[in-house]
Amino acid sequence: MDEAVLIDLLVTAIVTIIKASAPVLLVSLVVGLVISILQTVTSIQEQTLTFVPKILAMFLVLILAGNWMFGMVVELMKEICMNFKFYING
Repeated sequence: MDEAVLIDLLVTAIVTIIKASAPVLLVSLVVGLVISILQTVTSIQEQTLTFVPKILAMFLVLILAGNWMFGMVVELMKEICMNFKFYING
C-alpha cells in the first residue's frame, strides 16, 4: 500500500467520524451549557441534574439523525470494501 493511499484513507475515516459524531456532541455541549447557566443562576449545585437532560437530548438526536449518521459510516465502509484491492499488496 502506498503511503498516500493510507493517508487519504485515514483522513477520510477521521472526517467521517467527526461528521457522524458532531450532532450528538454539539447537542450534549449546548444542553450542558444551558443547565450549567441555570444552576449558576438558581444556585443549585446538584451534579446529577445535568445527566438526565443530556441523555434525553442525545437520544432524541440519535432518533432524529441516527439514520444519517449510520448512512455516512455505511458509505465509508462500502468505499473501503470496493477499493480493498488497492489497499493490499499483490
